[in-house]
Amino acid sequence: MKRFSTMLGAAMVLLATSTAALSARTDLVLGVVLEPPHLDPTAGAAAAIDEIVYANIFEGLTRIGPSGQVMPALAESWEISEDGKTYTFHLREGVTFHDGTTFDAEDVKFTLERAMAEDSTNAQKSLFAAIETVEVVDAATVTVKLAHPQGSFLYNMGWGDAVIVAPESELENREKPVGTGPFKFHRWAKGSAVTLVANPDYWGEPVALEKVEFRFIPDAAASVTALLSGDVHAFSNMQAGDALPQIEADPRFKVVIGSTEGETILAMNNGKAPFDDIRVRKAISHALDREEIILGATAGNGVPIGSHFSPANEAYVDLTGTYPHDLDKAKELLAEAGLADGFSATLKLPPPPYARDGGEIIASQLREIGIQLEIVPMEWAQWLEQVFSNKDYDLTVISHTEPNDIEIYARDDYYFNYDNPELKSVMAELDRTADPAKRNELYGQAQRIIAEDAVNGFLFQLPKTGVWDARIEGLWENSPIQANDLTKVRWTE
Repeated sequence: MKRFSTMLGAAMVLLATSTAALSARTDLVLGVVLEPPHLDPTAGAAAAIDEIVYANIFEGLTRIGPSGQVMPALAESWEISEDGKTYTFHLREGVTFHDGTTFDAEDVKFTLERAMAEDSTNAQKSLFAAIETVEVVDAATVTVKLAHPQGSFLYNMGWGDAVIVAPESELENREKPVGTGPFKFHRWAKGSAVTLVANPDYWGEPVALEKVEFRFIPDAAASVTALLSGDVHAFSNMQAGDALPQIEADPRFKVVIGSTEGETILAMNNGKAPFDDIRVRKAISHALDREEIILGATAGNGVPIGSHFSPANEAYVDLTGTYPHDLDKAKELLAEAGLADGFSATLKLPPPPYARDGGEIIASQLREIGIQLEIVPMEWAQWLEQVFSNKDYDLTVISHTEPNDIEIYARDDYYFNYDNPELKSVMAELDRTADPAKRNELYGQAQRIIAEDAVNGFLFQLPKTGVWDARIEGLWENSPIQANDLTKVRWTE
């Protein structure tokens, strides 16, 4: 009888284990803060687009992995000429787009030439500026010739802005994206969620999840409620605020504080008075108390920065001491600029809590030196149109989440309205340099130039506060690129 009980107990354990394995969930509800304006990563600057489609729906020649490494994607291999100017990509064969059309070298040529075109709407056209020609060798081989060697070319081809699209479906991608990835677009309930389903015809390793819902939850309190109730299974970057300690203490959840490429700044319109006066920009920089801003906007998890560069990058230079918090110095600089009594300006804030909460603190800090800010809350589409596209602003708070994007300070007509020939020269040399040590040196020079010019008020590196059901594995702990790559995500029971 005792032996029978033991055997029965063992059988029950085995049955329970087998049942758990069989019943492991295959759906996921992932909470995100912002709803994207559309779903074509090759035609928009919003990080919210890539956060849904990158590596899930769309793929590039290369892809960026969880540690920031360049990995093969639609190109399974490549060769680089001795002069560093010619890249020959060998493409994966047997790959199809979600609508059944075939992927081949013609699609690569179409995508790159579309991005390079004069009328291109690609938000990162500079990624393709070095390309001279794209030549189809055969269906599985394409040659890209550059005007000069570019050390970052393979990395650039891994950005969301460089994913491969087909001419047959390019016009549909804003609303019904068609890619080659392991997930297919299923539905977009505007104002609520985007749903993806597994692609049964995927060329690579099948994904464990059969259905994924990206649910838009801009309100921090609503995010906490959704998580605790089980309506949402995970947040790749949660705005938990004061509730984070409660969540950390709950064994149902895992909390991982990681890093992002998000340089969070108080952006200043350098082309508009009085921000065209470096003394005013320096005064504002001295008035900013980063410690207070980081505590209020990120619950203390942000990392201070003094220039537009990630502290996680090996080329990072710590310039946080360039403009220490010093109200007397700030007032002195304003007086030198003829603004001893201060001035009024607008502070246009996009929806993320780091911007809204941080903006309130910044307005209070600048008030101490006589700068009166009118806070103008904006929806994401408004911000993109007025601030980013039309440069109709005084000040704004925003996190630039693109990787290694310090080169934006050398762009003509960028929304900062900043123009420094010395920086442009440094960035041009960097673009032609492949040697890692020399590139790091040039990155250091660039960081120092924009810090000394006080182009913007440099605040903090946006933290990645990952919170998810403890049974989920495979979500990225850090964000080397603006993405929620779900290709390795699964439930453990």
